[in-house]
Amino acid sequence: MPPDAGAPLSAVVVGAGVGGLTAALALARAGLSVTVVEQAQALGEVGAGLQVSPNATRVLFHLGLEAGLSALAFRPEAVEARGWQRGQEISRVPLGEAARERYGSPYFHMHRADLVSVLGQACRAEPRIHLRLDETVEACEGDGTPALVLASGERLEADILVGADGIRSVVREALFGPAAPRFTGNVAWRGLVPAARLEGADIRPVAALWMGPGAHFVHYYVRGGTLVNFVGVVEREDWREESWSSRGEAADLRQDFAGWHPTVRRIVEAAPEDACFRWALFDRDPLPKWSLGAVTLLGDACHPTLPFMAQGACMAVEDAAVLAACLSGCRRGDIPAALSRYEDLRRPRTAGIQAGSRRNARIYHLPPPFSWGRNLVMGAGLGMGSTMDGLYRYDAMAAGTRPAA
Repeated sequence: MPPDAGAPLSAVVVGAGVGGLTAALALARAGLSVTVVEQAQALGEVGAGLQVSPNATRVLFHLGLEAGLSALAFRPEAVEARGWQRGQEISRVPLGEAARERYGSPYFHMHRADLVSVLGQACRAEPRIHLRLDETVEACEGDGTPALVLASGERLEADILVGADGIRSVVREALFGPAAPRFTGNVAWRGLVPAARLEGADIRPVAALWMGPGAHFVHYYVRGGTLVNFVGVVEREDWREESWSSRGEAADLRQDFAGWHPTVRRIVEAAPEDACFRWALFDRDPLPKWSLGAVTLLGDACHPTLPFMAQGACMAVEDAAVLAACLSGCRRGDIPAALSRYEDLRRPRTAGIQAGSRRNARIYHLPPPFSWGRNLVMGAGLGMGSTMDGLYRYDAMAAGTRPAA
């Protein structure tokens, strides 16, 4: 049944990943009653690392998570770009204390499961949030009505429905139909290696980017420096499986990065044989609209982002803060306008990140002689460092209080 007119606004959030849990927490702190529906039986994420830059830690700290995150994070000293074979330093941008001083919030490397755990604990401790796990969404209304039907046949209604259910969003498809993806021609490897297995491999305390013709490799410490997370991207056409939980053969991983710098080879050679994952990278154009009636989208459900700016999770965190700010103090009759304002505030920024990530894929993979020019530009400080200020200074809480452009 719809809520009483005098009751607090209610929201159903579909999906309990980073974006969905952050949205639930932000909405609850804004005074809403929130139900989170998640198909998994337990809160968790496929084991992988992620970079949580100051634009996202700012939001998470605002939500009271500083102590929990700081206890589990690794603080990189810098982001470094290097050549794939010789390992020459192409560019270096300081992070660490320099990032905190410059942006007012730190740069973290985290195991994704650790971030979800901290968010989940906070949501469980929040009396306005009700977590419903092991629940599959069977259908959503396609006309903007904030209601859904679970596989059990139960119908859930609220004032607002938020689809934070990822790249294969059921909510998005109900609203706007299926979104055809484009294969980018890139396939990504990922894995985690115990740091103890990499002694002597010169794994520096940085976000390391190795750029080569048709491929690149990224690695960094997570979980307080006890694990090394890696992502290796290669251009190829013979793998089209989109799921990032699909296992690949460790021998194929080693072959893809044969001839690379010894540090890269040490990491791929130490990768567990039974825990190398490979997934094809697909791209989708920015959606022209995220909301309909009292239903809206968040994170990968509306702006799936290639991993070449390390901003996918960060954009979902920003979305959550802006959405909560737009709905804070909102009356029921004003919900569609508030959701329209939310997407108007967020679409330009997320579309820019999608485009920038797509552009970086080309830049990182340039062959000689084009890579020589790239290296000169990046070495002059006109690459990664020149884009960080606008990216990391963004204050999602403040953005949510400003008029849309």
